[in-house]
Amino acid sequence: MDPITFGVLTVSDTCYNDRSKDRSGPRLVSQIMQTFRNARVIASVVPDEKHLIQSELREWIDRKDVGVIFTTGGTGLAPRDVTPEATKPLIDKECTQLMMAIALASLKKTAFAALSRGVCGIAGDTLIMNFPGSEKAVAECFGTVKDLLPHALHLINDDLALVQRTHAQVQGTETVQAQIHVCPHKTGSGDGRDRNSPFPMLPVSAVLDIIFGVVHRRSSLDDDIWKTTSPVNIPPFRASIKDGYAMKSTGFSGSKRVVGFIAAGDAPSAQPLEEDECFKINTGAPLPDQADCVVQVEDTLLVSRDKNGEESLVEIMVEPQAALDVRPIGHDLRINDAIFPTADASSVVIQSLLASVGISKRLPKPKVAVISTGSELLAPGEQPVPGKVYDSNATMLEELLLYFGFDCVRTVVVSDNLADTKASLVTLFEKVEFVISTGGVSMGDKDFIKTALEELQFKIHCGRVNMKPGKPMTFASKDNMYFFGLPGNPVSAFVTFHLFALPAIRWSAGWERTKCPLATIQVKLSQDLSLDSRPEYVRAAVTSKNGQLYASVNGNQISSRLQSIAGADVLVHLPARSSECFKASAGESYTASVLRYDFISKYE
Repeated sequence: MDPITFGVLTVSDTCYNDRSKDRSGPRLVSQIMQTFRNARVIASVVPDEKHLIQSELREWIDRKDVGVIFTTGGTGLAPRDVTPEATKPLIDKECTQLMMAIALASLKKTAFAALSRGVCGIAGDTLIMNFPGSEKAVAECFGTVKDLLPHALHLINDDLALVQRTHAQVQGTETVQAQIHVCPHKTGSGDGRDRNSPFPMLPVSAVLDIIFGVVHRRSSLDDDIWKTTSPVNIPPFRASIKDGYAMKSTGFSGSKRVVGFIAAGDAPSAQPLEEDECFKINTGAPLPDQADCVVQVEDTLLVSRDKNGEESLVEIMVEPQAALDVRPIGHDLRINDAIFPTADASSVVIQSLLASVGISKRLPKPKVAVISTGSELLAPGEQPVPGKVYDSNATMLEELLLYFGFDCVRTVVVSDNLADTKASLVTLFEKVEFVISTGGVSMGDKDFIKTALEELQFKIHCGRVNMKPGKPMTFASKDNMYFFGLPGNPVSAFVTFHLFALPAIRWSAGWERTKCPLATIQVKLSQDLSLDSRPEYVRAAVTSKNGQLYASVNGNQISSRLQSIAGADVLVHLPARSSECFKASAGESYTASVLRYDFISKYE
């Protein structure tokens, strides 16, 4: 179907005051983008105020291009839960059966669903649905209605041909061409007779949900860091904002004798100061005790110098004013003020703000080790050997960890041997919380990783992912030990590190969940691309043309060709092939995960 613009409106006093606490809105956006090809999403957060909710809804309804609006939050019984009351006056037609379908499905999950008062209806050409405010609830509600939305929109927009076609299919009067289907859930015993993997092929979103539910998030940042208060005032003295001259504001403009020079780092001067005198002063330097303002250099004229070449007399061209260009004591931060205005797990932010008040503290970071598996591997620098290849995965993963601010504690190469694999895992997990392995997770005779994990009593949460590249990606855990088995093909390892391992490590380090995955943007394709039977993550370079971002695929995308990461700015999310759509066309808009800080390669 044609692209749909969705609106996602989070209604919450808490989330309005701190956007990082919004879980349901981003979850809904993610599910929309994964479900509908070329979906466009606008999102906003408003407090639990009826007039503000209505104002945002009216603005989106009036846009005409917004086909569906989901609200999340404010549907309960609390005094400030007013989302239904804000929505009802805007609705032209109620859709009570849709809300009944949601209610019935939700009641199968929990009896508490009976406490939700959401409404659903049509305003103009826009379908509006109220969802509850919890992340789990919005996912379940969206799952109930997502397959109904295309036909609902066809009906609302009076797309007669599409409506008739759907009715014919439902009534069995139209012959429907067989769809190309690859069952992601087909599993088997994985033994010699049944060659299917015993692990179901899970969607990317489901795997991320599992990871965030299993990995333990460090609470020390919340408990210790965010509550830290300042032991000092900033600035601890009255500081000059400009390079200029410190003086008394009662002295008026005109000629003044320069009686001294104060540089940043000097102690405040207690020297007496007359109204016709001044100190030359640098930015950030402490004001003399008897001065109360600074006149910038640009508003003065040098009249004379003494025999040593130092300034002795200046002309003040403006009238001095009390407190002019002076930062008072504690202007930026006062003693006992909270150092952090909001939680931000970036080590740059944390260490910088702590250093600004004189605190030196080593922040705990997750300890990570990297394993490369394969008897065929040579270390860089070794002489070539027939039948062997150089190991690029370990180097790539070490550099990626450093790029994103984490350290690789140890790197190990393990041969294709079950006993060696188990011994290496045991040794490494004595020192680290995360082990990232490449290779050994597929269906080969020498792929021992999953067997080793099971024998070490790890729980394998995921053994396959419905994606390309990276299908064999494995995630397992035991207590507070976490294992990521990335595929051995270099590009598969590159993609799955960014999509799974990195978010898990960030989460463990105390990051907010919404900031753990790579940031996403919308890009238009520069060329046609054939779609695969699985959702695909394509490496591409980004060009900005008059403010619009275009993605160009980096050559052959085969998972063994590491060269495709060269110049790659983003991973473009392509949907799986369907009977209705076999290709992604140039000019169409897709979501893309940003791989690097400088993600625009070229401007045109």
